[in-house]
Amino acid sequence: MGATILDERKAFIINGGREKSSSSAAIGIKCDSDSLSGTVSQRACVYCGARVVLNPITDAFHIVHGPIGCASYTWDIRGSLTSGSDLYRNSFSTDLSDKDIVFGGEKKLAAAIEEVIEKHNPKLIFIYSTCIVGVIGDDVDAVCKQAEKKHGTRVISVKSPGFSGNKSYGYKMACNALLQLIEPHKNQAKVRGVNILGDFNLAGEMWILKNYLKQIGIPVVSTITGDACYETLIKAPAAQLNLVQCAGSMTYLAKKMEEEMGIPFIKVSFFGVEDTSASLIRIAEAIGTEENIEKAKQFTSTETNKLKGFLDKYRKNFEGKKAAIYVGGGFKAISLIRQFNELGIETVVVGTQTGKKEDYEIIASLVGENTVILDDTNPAELETFMKAKGANILVGGVKERPLAYKLGIAFCDHNHERKHALAGYDGVINFTKEINLSLNSPVWEYVKTQK
Repeated sequence: MGATILDERKAFIINGGREKSSSSAAIGIKCDSDSLSGTVSQRACVYCGARVVLNPITDAFHIVHGPIGCASYTWDIRGSLTSGSDLYRNSFSTDLSDKDIVFGGEKKLAAAIEEVIEKHNPKLIFIYSTCIVGVIGDDVDAVCKQAEKKHGTRVISVKSPGFSGNKSYGYKMACNALLQLIEPHKNQAKVRGVNILGDFNLAGEMWILKNYLKQIGIPVVSTITGDACYETLIKAPAAQLNLVQCAGSMTYLAKKMEEEMGIPFIKVSFFGVEDTSASLIRIAEAIGTEENIEKAKQFTSTETNKLKGFLDKYRKNFEGKKAAIYVGGGFKAISLIRQFNELGIETVVVGTQTGKKEDYEIIASLVGENTVILDDTNPAELETFMKAKGANILVGGVKERPLAYKLGIAFCDHNHERKHALAGYDGVINFTKEINLSLNSPVWEYVKTQK
């Protein structure tokens, strides 16, 4: 099967990026761009991307400037946990009405900020501009500056009208808001330690990663943004190294912090045995002493050996099984492919919403020559290729779950809604058990007999 261009908005790479044609020329993939208006796309809006990044800041107030519907995208659709404040579990909205749209919503926003400060005296407030605010042109920046001047509270505008780009652009707007927060503190003295960027403490995963780093003697200065708070975020410029876990959401921030604050960064992944071990050793080599490097090697070797027997026990259950992956970012897809390789499961379909060209090049090098690689596909297209390739399980998010069940195949939730940890060595155990239970449930045989 040769490479196929589905339409002008995206390309499919088939045969692992190697086109089977007379010219034998490799075909590229169109990605990292806005979806065309009117097309069916899995990509979320700018506001969604911004909220994903900022919402886990536990003591921040999040005011959604727009209609009440946008405020429904809040903490309860994410598994982010907190070790301190739980203010982030509340979502506030200016609830703009038709009258506000005609005459402007700045006064209503100013009144909302006043009310929050009067009742709760927070240290940090984020104001999210939604689509309607982008249309009517409220000067949100001016309202925020006036509030900061009057009350001495950090009130930061997040420029996130949904139509102004895609989810990736929302990540960038959130990173700009974080830069605005930490920039006044950029000249503080450096301390030994790292910042963890792009882990959102889903099911407590940030705590797992911090424990691993503690085991090898690497201090954590700040977490951005899982289980973060105002006081820890403003310490971030003091770190010696940034660890970028979610490359799609945090690479922009890491580059800015390198340029403006002199903090280098490395990209890491803590999904799967291979990536977790490699990342811990790289961190120790980047910032640690010989003792830290030796501790990292010993720790990763011990944890890997602990899992060897466990994984061997399950591999026989996965013989001949095929997986489809459709997730948000490229880094997660890459780690999932490696995890499935460890389990002896072939990845036959893989796609992302926001993957970059370099992500797809790595993906192509990890999969078989008959694997289908997708960018920003829609459900109908994903279904077509899953059926064609005989996938037995789909790994994705809440939007993909109904598709898997409709097709009568297993499903694994690897998105923000999950309530169990999938990162680190602890996550390998949870992931393997979930894949086994889902793939080998007797319900799928029953479903086949009913078709």
